[in-house]
Amino acid sequence: MHSTSLYRRSLLLSLTLVALASCDQDQGPRPGSGWNPEVEADEDLDIDARDLDGMFESVAAQYDVPMPLLQALGHVETRWEMVEGGEEFDARPPAFGVMGLRGQRLEEAAALAGLEVDKVKHDQAANIRAAAAWLDDRADATGLVDRSDIGSWADIVAEWSDLPQDWARAAYVYVEVYPRMREGAVELDAAGEVRGELEAIEVYPNFTVPPPEPALAAGPDYELSVWRPSPNYSSRPGGNSGKRAMIIIHTCEGAYVGCYSWLADAQSGVSAHYVINSTGSEVSQLVSEAKKGWHISATYKCSRNSNHDCDRDGSSSNNFTIGIEHAGFGNQASWDAGLIDASAKLVCNIARDNGISIDDVHVVGHGRLQPYNRSDPGPNWPWQEYLELARQYCDEGEPPPPPADEPQPEPQPDPAPIPAEIVIDNHNVNNDQALGWVALSNSWTVASSTAGYHGTNYAYAGLTNASDPVTFWFHMPQAGTRTIDAWWTAGTNRTSTAKFTAINAAGGSLGMVVADQTKNGSQWRQLGTFDFTAGWNRVTLSRTGSGSKVVIADGLRVR
Repeated sequence: MHSTSLYRRSLLLSLTLVALASCDQDQGPRPGSGWNPEVEADEDLDIDARDLDGMFESVAAQYDVPMPLLQALGHVETRWEMVEGGEEFDARPPAFGVMGLRGQRLEEAAALAGLEVDKVKHDQAANIRAAAAWLDDRADATGLVDRSDIGSWADIVAEWSDLPQDWARAAYVYVEVYPRMREGAVELDAAGEVRGELEAIEVYPNFTVPPPEPALAAGPDYELSVWRPSPNYSSRPGGNSGKRAMIIIHTCEGAYVGCYSWLADAQSGVSAHYVINSTGSEVSQLVSEAKKGWHISATYKCSRNSNHDCDRDGSSSNNFTIGIEHAGFGNQASWDAGLIDASAKLVCNIARDNGISIDDVHVVGHGRLQPYNRSDPGPNWPWQEYLELARQYCDEGEPPPPPADEPQPEPQPDPAPIPAEIVIDNHNVNNDQALGWVALSNSWTVASSTAGYHGTNYAYAGLTNASDPVTFWFHMPQAGTRTIDAWWTAGTNRTSTAKFTAINAAGGSLGMVVADQTKNGSQWRQLGTFDFTAGWNRVTLSRTGSGSKVVIADGLRVR
């Protein structure tokens, strides 16, 4: 419990006494200073007749809680799915509903909203309203004056995270919730219709900054990961019994920062080798693959795994497995394509480094080996697509050779006029390839998880020692001066030193421009003006750099 536990207990006792004293009156939410009695209560919102955005709007108005903040908290926790979480980690209660309410927070929020706990668990509108009631209560308790100032809610957001470490609470604020509001989010239903949308807004936390998270290096076994070492590991046994032979797929039953911070806490007594965030844009490594992570408490029984590797029967599954946790819930309806892609890429890396086959007896779900009390990653994990994608990453071979230095257009009898504008997308299906086109290797990943991209998607890749550029080619029938603009989706996991280089048709470098992709996204940003020659000119976007950030290749405009 936090220092406010006495206050909360007193409040809950007061609520109970009030309820007993007025049992013949209608029950309703506690009217704190933020609760607005002028707004229709909508105590029993019809979830079939009202869209999710409408629920957020109504509840936010009732409790004077900023709608984007309420939406962002729900999206970080569950991607707005009505989850009924499992207990992935001992002593961490399961989460429920769109807002991912769990444990004592669930009971407190229900009481503050005047609702039954079971209703808050299973009714979408009640779940959102209970979360808003809790936020309203904390705004009252902390004396928040201007509720419309979303940045001033940062300390309450940190408390909402319910994480024990100061650095983890700060990460929840700075890495999860406020970037989600800046990036926006859209979720679709099974029919492809929008079921919820968070519009991007420019907002930053006004936060009592705690000690920063320790400096982050790349993971020791996977260069695209961030190293957040956990003390919860031990040595593997010697010989074949400790040989790394399987990869276990888990779900966190919660959000990313809460997951890796719990696994990195010595008091939790659990760990995993890797954790992947909900969009696949960041991977944390917590335990070296050579060490035994404490991620599965079952002894191995080959009868649960198609009678594979029966000589391991009776031994701890941790002895010979590598565990990957994924932000999310085993019962969620779908998984972000970016998460599946990042996980498949990681599985390939683990399998290749440890000589593990990529098939359904070597890459298995936690629930298969521990079926008596675990079911993750759940029935909607796309196993066939996932394993095939991992195999493709391992079988892709060398990247294709770069384009020729001077690809030539069809000869023309007379010089054509220079187009006023050429726009080149990262996906060639969107390009007029007589004017411009893009070339990139298979190491770049196509995604659409961050809203605000140009065209139909964008490409990203981690920083590396090799250049491995994306090359935007465009044709100039005559020499001329042109201004170059670039488009990217911004985010905190992006590099602040994206290197764009302009090169003329003769192969001469015209200059390099460094762009900060952590900001100014989803719009054209001017890189510079250059004198290009007649023929096929190009602008390259390099991956060179160090650290765990990614480079975004989305669109280029020549004007």
